[in-house]
Amino acid sequence: MAAKHSAGLLLFRRRDEVEVLLAHMGGPFWAKKDEAAWSLPKGELEDGEEPVAAARREFAEELGLPAPDGEWLALGDVRQSGKVVTAWAVEADLAPAAVVPGTFELEWPPRSGRKQEFPEVDRVEWFGLDDARVKLVKGQRAFLDRLSELV
Repeated sequence: MAAKHSAGLLLFRRRDEVEVLLAHMGGPFWAKKDEAAWSLPKGELEDGEEPVAAARREFAEELGLPAPDGEWLALGDVRQSGKVVTAWAVEADLAPAAVVPGTFELEWPPRSGRKQEFPEVDRVEWFGLDDARVKLVKGQRAFLDRLSELV
């Protein structure tokens, strides 16, 4: 069986230091977690979908905003929890308050038979690279190193 494939977009901006926009994963599992509980906006490819198209679509679905234009810098692939994640970085600024996250449905509490709707992400924030290394899920941290080499 082939590994699942996801694609995502890492926004960065230059202030006193390079900062990246991370999204705190929504839903009850992540609600009380902070370290290693943030991600770049990403999601699974649909059948026949190109990774760059999936990255654009997932950015829009998760944050409720169109993916920014600009030069998309390839950050390559990483393995995360049994799947392959392909990512790009683009320099852009975004106001976290402008985010209107998409939602997903989950049976909660487990085995209760009750479905609840949760936000894909419950907040987004800008972080310097050192802080981002602590916040980001471990499988995606290599993207920060690759971004550092590019900028």
